[in-house]
Amino acid sequence: MSFAPAVPTSDTALAERLDAFDPVVHATVFAHAINAVRGQCTVELDLRHAGKRHIALRYEILGDRTLPAVFVAGGISAHRHLAASAAFPESGWWEQQIGTGKALDPRERCLVAFDWIGADGSLDAPLDPSDQADAIAALFDVLHVPRLQVFVGCSYGAMVGLQFAARHGARLEQLVAISGVHRAHPYASAWRALQRRAVALGALQCDETHGLALARQLAILSYRTPEEFAARFEPAQVTEGRVRVGAEDYLDHCGASYVQRTSPTAYLRLSESIDLQDVDPTAIRLPVTVVAVAEDRLVPVSDAYDLVERLRGETRLRVVRSLYGHDAFLKEERAIADLLGEALDDVLEVAA
Repeated sequence: MSFAPAVPTSDTALAERLDAFDPVVHATVFAHAINAVRGQCTVELDLRHAGKRHIALRYEILGDRTLPAVFVAGGISAHRHLAASAAFPESGWWEQQIGTGKALDPRERCLVAFDWIGADGSLDAPLDPSDQADAIAALFDVLHVPRLQVFVGCSYGAMVGLQFAARHGARLEQLVAISGVHRAHPYASAWRALQRRAVALGALQCDETHGLALARQLAILSYRTPEEFAARFEPAQVTEGRVRVGAEDYLDHCGASYVQRTSPTAYLRLSESIDLQDVDPTAIRLPVTVVAVAEDRLVPVSDAYDLVERLRGETRLRVVRSLYGHDAFLKEERAIADLLGEALDDVLEVAA
C-alpha cells in the first residue's frame, strides 16, 4: 500500500520534492483538501493527585465529523496541531503520517487531538496519565462522540492510550501504542529526574530558561542512539582554547528552540507525569497493537513483551529497528506508516 500524496503528473519536479517529503510543499499543495476546526471547552475533572479542577481543553479536528473518530496523541511536546490544513497551514507535529493519501487520512477518518492538560503551564500540580485519559473522555462527551474507532498514541500518548483503554474501554475499538507501555522504566525515570534537576538548578540561578534548555539537551540524548551520533557528528576539536564536541551545536539548537515554545512549569509537570504511569494491563480487553523500537533506551523491548503478555484482548507486537531510538515514530516514516496501515486495515475488516 502506498501512502505517498497524490501529485499532479504534469509537475515532475514538484512530484520529486513531495516524494522526498517537504513539509512546506505538503502544506501549500494539499492544505486545501483538509477541513480543520479548532475549539476550546472547559470541563471539571477529578485529578488523581490534585482534586477537582476546572480544566480548559484546547482541541483541533481534521476531517468530517461524520467519519469514524480517531484520537491521535504524541509525546509531552506534541500538541493539537497534527498537520497542515487550509485553516491552519503551518506544519503540524506528525505531517509524516497525517494528510491526504497518508496513513491517517482526514478524508477517511475524523482525526482529533488536543493540547495536554498542563501544557500551557497554568496548572502547577501533579498530573497523572490517567488524568489525561479522563480529559479525552470528557472532550468526546462535549463533542457528542460516544466511541472512538482507534486511539493512536506515541510515547507519552501511548501511555495515555493505555490508560484510556483501561478506564474507558467501552468507548474504544482499538489502540495503537507506539513506544509507550504500562509503566515508566526506572532507568528512564532516572534520566528525567536529572533533567528536572537541571531546571531546578537554573531556577536557583534565576535563569529557568537556561535550565530548561539543558534539560531538553539531556532529553535528546535519551531519545536518540549512540549509533546515530557516531554517524552524524565529528570528533571533538579545540576551538578558541576550549574543547568542543561535534554534537554541541545541535544540542544548543534543540535547547534554544524548545524554550521558545515550552514553559518550565509545563515541562516539569508533564515530565513527572510520565514517571507516574501505572496501568494494569489485565484491565485492557480490547485489540491493541504494541509497537516497540529495538534501540529505544527509554522504553525497552522487554517492557513491551511484558505488556503484551498481560493484555487480555487481541494483541499484536511489532518490533522495528531504528537508528533514531525513541524518536523512531517521528523519523521512520515508511515503517510507521506500514504499521498504522496494518492496524487500520484490521479495524475495517472487523467492521465489515
